[in-house]
Amino acid sequence: MWKETDYAGWGRAKRAHGDVARPERPADLGALEAAPAFGMRRSYGDAPLNDGGRMVDMTRFDRMRGFDAETGVLHVEAGARIGEIAEAFAARGWLPAVMPGTGFATVGGCIAQDVHGKNHHHAGSFGAHVLEITLIQNGAEVTALPGTPLFRATVGGLGQTGVIVAAKLQMKPCKGDAMMVIERRARNWDEHVAFLDASTASYTVGWIDATATGAHLGRGIVEEGESAAGLVHKRALTARVPMDAPHFALSAPIVHAFNWAYYSRVPARGRTVVKPIGEFFFPLDKIHDWNRLYGKRGFHQFQCVVPLDQAPALREMVEAIATSGLASPLAVLKRMGPGRAGYLSFPMEGYTLAVDFPNRPAARDLIRDLELAAADAGGRLYFAKDALAEGARIRAMYPELSDWQAVVAEVDPDRNYETDLVRRLSLRSA
Repeated sequence: MWKETDYAGWGRAKRAHGDVARPERPADLGALEAAPAFGMRRSYGDAPLNDGGRMVDMTRFDRMRGFDAETGVLHVEAGARIGEIAEAFAARGWLPAVMPGTGFATVGGCIAQDVHGKNHHHAGSFGAHVLEITLIQNGAEVTALPGTPLFRATVGGLGQTGVIVAAKLQMKPCKGDAMMVIERRARNWDEHVAFLDASTASYTVGWIDATATGAHLGRGIVEEGESAAGLVHKRALTARVPMDAPHFALSAPIVHAFNWAYYSRVPARGRTVVKPIGEFFFPLDKIHDWNRLYGKRGFHQFQCVVPLDQAPALREMVEAIATSGLASPLAVLKRMGPGRAGYLSFPMEGYTLAVDFPNRPAARDLIRDLELAAADAGGRLYFAKDALAEGARIRAMYPELSDWQAVVAEVDPDRNYETDLVRRLSLRSA
């Protein structure tokens, strides 16, 4: 059942080699030697890696076990993809309550990272809508319920409490399988933040031009969305990146030109458009293997969240990025609410910035400077995106770390579920 394999996270800058098993049934999983698990490996860094060790591939555990059409409770296996759930249920009037930026993320991955979405300011994190989690711990099946230490250590807990097998999710009512989206230009940083602060829409997100400087610093496009029904729309076409792009594909002049064109596509007066569910929530999914645009060396993403009163510090980070000439077109700014469900959950009330960088020495140096700035601002880094942080710095950002450590030490004293990220950051060490 075990097969020796080379594999990587989505950023492809960190890689691993080891034995991987891909079980199909719960009995297969229970018979396996205890090992950490991954799904679609959409975490960017080393969260889904165990170099030199064993990993369990959960992608065949993708069945929907049951759905209550009256209450909207979905019982689903951990390998099911969020995008497939949305596609299956939107026309029936239900959506996952929280969806990350890719529909390829699995339910298990969304729990293990306690992901957030474009509605975090209203709905909180993914784990806030999980009613039950089924785990395999060293061959035994265990149930984790909200309010218990095991649940709080599992949600956002990086898979350290056992292999997530299935979960019951409280789905959210929706009007249909389309989105009515208002798009507006934000001309600069102050206007961008003001639009985010003032938004009352169910879903809000800002694309930020991370190459704009001077008076245009922080410009971008703010999208506000509501679900809609009975509207004619086209299904988004998909494409695939067939090979690793050359190093100059995302050079500064090309990125700057692309960003200007992307910003200009929205009229100065704004506009209202209708989009399919997937195109609004998962815009990059229509380009399969888009991570290959960064070449063989891969890429890193920096994502932090800082408190509301630290918006000026975040502006300084944006300025450092914009003047570096290193940013890619993929940069997002959102306002977050306070909702979080686990001891190591990323969200806090404030502003979150996410920016991709090609994997180059200058970019790694810049990311370390940005990490220091986030720490000084009282912010946090996101485990799902991180590949470079140092343990002491990131551990201090999570004040409930000791509570998480206590639960994990009890359920996994032999450290069977440790991954490269957990070891790199010494998360399980006192």
